Amino acid sequence: MGADGTRTREHRAPGGGKLLTISNWAAALAFACCGSAAIAAEAPSYNRDVRPILSDRCFACHGPDSGNRAAELRLDTEEGAHEWAIMAGDADSSEVINRVATDDPDLQMPPLDAKKPRLTKREIDVLRRWIDAGAKYEPHWAYVPPVRREPPAVKQGDWPRNEIDAFILARLEAEGISPSPAADRATLARRVYFDLTGLPPTPAQVDEFVNDARPDAYEQLVDRLLASEAYGERMASWWFDLVRYANTVGYHGDQEHRITPYRDYVIKSFNDNLPFDQFTVEQLAGDLLPNPTMWQQVASGYNRLLQTTHEGGAQDAEYRAKHLADRVRNVSETWLGASVGCAECHDHKFDPYTSEDFYSLGAIFADVDHWGAFDKISKNTTPTERPPEMLAWTLPTYRKIAEVDAKISSVEKQLTGNVDAKWPQQQKRLVKLRTERAKLEGEFEPTMITAATTPREVRILPRGNWMDQSGKVVTPRVPAFMGEIETDGRRVSRLDLARWLVSRENPLTARVEINRLWQRLFGVGLSKMVLDLGSQGEWPANQELLDMLAVEFMESGWDVKHMMRLIVTSAAYQQSSLPREELEAIDPENRLLARQSRFRLDAEEIRDNALAVSGLLVMQTGGGVSRPYQPAGYYAPLNFPEREYQPTLDSAQFRRSVYVHWQRQFLHPWLLAFDAPTREECTAQRPISNTPSAALVLLNDPSFVEAARALATRVLTSNAANEAGRLEWAWRTAVGRAPQVEELELLQQLLTKHRNHFAANPDEAAALLRVGMTEADPKLVPAELAAWTSVSRALLNLNETISRN
Repeated sequence: MGADGTRTREHRAPGGGKLLTISNWAAALAFACCGSAAIAAEAPSYNRDVRPILSDRCFACHGPDSGNRAAELRLDTEEGAHEWAIMAGDADSSEVINRVATDDPDLQMPPLDAKKPRLTKREIDVLRRWIDAGAKYEPHWAYVPPVRREPPAVKQGDWPRNEIDAFILARLEAEGISPSPAADRATLARRVYFDLTGLPPTPAQVDEFVNDARPDAYEQLVDRLLASEAYGERMASWWFDLVRYANTVGYHGDQEHRITPYRDYVIKSFNDNLPFDQFTVEQLAGDLLPNPTMWQQVASGYNRLLQTTHEGGAQDAEYRAKHLADRVRNVSETWLGASVGCAECHDHKFDPYTSEDFYSLGAIFADVDHWGAFDKISKNTTPTERPPEMLAWTLPTYRKIAEVDAKISSVEKQLTGNVDAKWPQQQKRLVKLRTERAKLEGEFEPTMITAATTPREVRILPRGNWMDQSGKVVTPRVPAFMGEIETDGRRVSRLDLARWLVSRENPLTARVEINRLWQRLFGVGLSKMVLDLGSQGEWPANQELLDMLAVEFMESGWDVKHMMRLIVTSAAYQQSSLPREELEAIDPENRLLARQSRFRLDAEEIRDNALAVSGLLVMQTGGGVSRPYQPAGYYAPLNFPEREYQPTLDSAQFRRSVYVHWQRQFLHPWLLAFDAPTREECTAQRPISNTPSAALVLLNDPSFVEAARALATRVLTSNAANEAGRLEWAWRTAVGRAPQVEELELLQQLLTKHRNHFAANPDEAAALLRVGMTEADPKLVPAELAAWTSVSRALLNLNETISRN
């Protein structure tokens, strides 16, 4: 517990390094800002070295927010700073230096009541050298269009596999560091399977890759994984965190809403490799496209994913204001990597977003909401209805219809102009196929969509107060400092916004998404603050590489699979993740990428891994919602209506976790234990914590206990010749590698202990084997199966089992 009584969590560096203490956090920050000693010896760069200091300590009072600016001093612009506080070329005469260096409590900056730490000697020295060198300001790096630079020359010319590696190796060579050797093939197979599909490889799949002598064996494996349907499911989970996809409304009674086809749209889009620019347009404005397809209309359900209420006394105006703010936050964070939401009540403290920018961006969505709250709708309809809605097919039905349509087309071609003996038979077949199609057409599912209404008037709400309508009326536009969308005088629409977001005129979107894909594959983004690339963000550890990848993304036609393939086929990605002692002081967070990173799997992957190695996993793309086992009474506080959770009791119980019901107010305990977000807001990077509850979930959650028993059953019915062979088979199945002698000995000790215990306590064995909906194999001795279940529970709880290596 913290000093204030709140629960604390132990956080590890995303790269798998040591816990970040205050001292080594400062060292890491110094590295990110200044890099090597060679960089530190140069004149400081405003973007790299100075802006992070001023933004952290000064901009809150002396930045873009004109309404709360102190002493009429603005330090975020050259004009404001040079007016009197910074004397270019003369640090000793600059008031900024005098104030940050003085010990006089009445004069020192930041002031005591700001509750910000004083500048360190190193930071003051950076400011001094920057001012003496001319105090040159630079536009923020993220707001300048990315430019592709030629890969730098490197000495170790045989290491790079593509241009990514040249940028990384050049930095390593400048620091006198060599990259790590390539990971062994078994390790690499497990890594790339998890990264591209979210599932582990089977021992047979590992062996197939290890024994594949073709020079392009790895590239062929990557292509197979990118072509698998599991790829789209894995990528969808990433996207759902960003756009806050959930199955419930969030506020008040947290009732369910109907949005499942949107989930299938996202999975289908990633599997079809829909270009990211089109993916963006369809979600923001699919309903505004000419003759939109069913999937494009379903995609527009993105605008309806936010939180709302069915509360009886809710005010439409209040919730329309909430919706506007929610949409501005999500669009800006998902596509722009910008915290524009800070400008709801005042001009942004750190970045050039004004309150007028906030409401003008929100005004683009003024045609979306028919209602703010849904209490009046609920009186006449079901509690789950949030119109406008449409009937749409989920992915399994859509595919069945596509198959029937192909058959109908084939039969119709055969019937055209051919009246022969087969004609009556073919005609009967056509009637049967059309009847089958009509039946499938009825398998619709309601889903929320966007249906544009007359845009309502939008005003600036003073301090965000929805009851204060005295503010200025705004017109739809993007933030003023980012230019404007040309429409020949027509009102800026959601379609205009979507196309601008993925245009070359917008410097942010490509950088933002590439930075997040990199984070998924290396544990940390090239710029660490993947949610915010603004002034409070981080100067990229390798900006030239980030910009090269952003340009490549756009020039590839916004091809996500191309970018994923490019990154995972790099030598940098394929490095060993083993820690290196000599890097601990130089690069504690592995920002130079002299090795790969290791980090814990996401909550969904942990459960999917357990289901996969146990043999329980059911692979079905799209369709209904799955509800895993959950503690009885967990939903007791939910009202309007009261409800009792009912787990899925057929094979859908064992579907992948991307299909799990997502209850915002009462997220499943397994998801909470492993840091999954409630999806009330955009989440660009999940924390990674280490708490006792996570271990207890792995040991006791019915899903994991049942998976352990299923794995034990697989072990006991395997072809292993003896007990040692069974233990080795179990270890390799769960962990992905052969066990060491010491590891086998520990497993044997555990097995013997629990075998004796359950033989003496058959009731306990029976109770363990009753967990879950599947029945224990009656051919197996209960005490023996229970003992092997204990071994399997331990295997599923290993750090290595739940880590991406």
